[in-house]
Amino acid sequence: MTTPQQPQGTPAAQPPAAPTAPLVSQQPQQGEPAPAQAAPAQPQQPPSSAPAQPPAQQAQPAQPPLAHQAQQPQQQPQQLQTLEAPPVPQQTGAYAPAHGHPQAPAPYAQAHAPVQGSGFAPGGYSSPIPIQPTHLGHALASEWTKIKSVRSTVWTLSVMVALVVGISLLTVVGISSGDTDLEGESPLAFGFFGVLLGLMCVITLGVLVVSSEYGTGMIRTTLTACPSRGRVLVAKTLVFFGLSFAVTLASTTLVALINDGILGGHRGAGDSSSADWVKATIGVSLYVAALGLLALCVGSLLRHSAGAITVMIGLVLLPMVLALFMQGEALQDVQEALLDYSVPSQLGVLYSNTISDSGPSGWEPLLIVIIVAGVAMAGAFAVLEKRDV
Repeated sequence: MTTPQQPQGTPAAQPPAAPTAPLVSQQPQQGEPAPAQAAPAQPQQPPSSAPAQPPAQQAQPAQPPLAHQAQQPQQQPQQLQTLEAPPVPQQTGAYAPAHGHPQAPAPYAQAHAPVQGSGFAPGGYSSPIPIQPTHLGHALASEWTKIKSVRSTVWTLSVMVALVVGISLLTVVGISSGDTDLEGESPLAFGFFGVLLGLMCVITLGVLVVSSEYGTGMIRTTLTACPSRGRVLVAKTLVFFGLSFAVTLASTTLVALINDGILGGHRGAGDSSSADWVKATIGVSLYVAALGLLALCVGSLLRHSAGAITVMIGLVLLPMVLALFMQGEALQDVQEALLDYSVPSQLGVLYSNTISDSGPSGWEPLLIVIIVAGVAMAGAFAVLEKRDV
């Protein structure tokens, strides 16, 4: 059996090629998901008896190829790169963290480093201002700053000095210009009139030292800065007592020098002993300062400027005024007691001028006013600790 032969010059027939899917690159429209690329055809494996594998993970939608990737025949798988934090400088020193724990950057560690003497543990807030335990000296500095900063202090003490010096000077000039016989009276005794009027200024200032803070609400700031109320009251009393004593001592010393210089050679003038000088200067200054301290305590008790000043003026002048209007034998003992223990009478004792022989003498008036001021201060301390501000 013969096979047909193909004519010469005719190419041999080739087997038909398998149809291939056309490669079409379509850009996804805006708002539509990109079409999934068909996976390359894998050679078919003969069926086997092995158990079926779980289905592969669903293919993620492919991103549109970039310009430089479109020319590559095969797309390389993208590799994920992890971002690493920059290395942190190692912290050295006494506050370096333990091994294995993250370390803070150097600026943070420096900003939060504990200040020496602050008393705070590492890691907490540390104040740049060194912390020191407070004491009475701080309260004294605060009260001195307040009392010298207000105008009432300057004006009140200026008027007080003007009254003490001016009235005493007018008195001795009037006496020296006449032919009055002093009858053995000490020239230092004529400073009594100016001190009695200047005493009102010291009483007013003592009341204002405390009551003005209650009127303006400054007392809340004072007790917030210094919660120890007893320390605040002690600081106020010490500052005011020292200031009033110093100003009164300077005024009375100047008055004593002027009186003794003008009336020392006057007709009938007595000799002034050293005891008279001490009582007319230091004794009178202590008495006036103690009365001012009593006014301060009354102002702390009443917390009202006008009321406390009225009470103190009544305490100074009212006993003598009442005694002058008491007539009759039934009230004679009361009259004598009011005259002997009134403030003008006790102040005259320090100037060696006594109204009666039955009252206090020597340094007893100073002792009496110090005891009364101490009792008032104890009451002011008790009230300040228990009452709200």
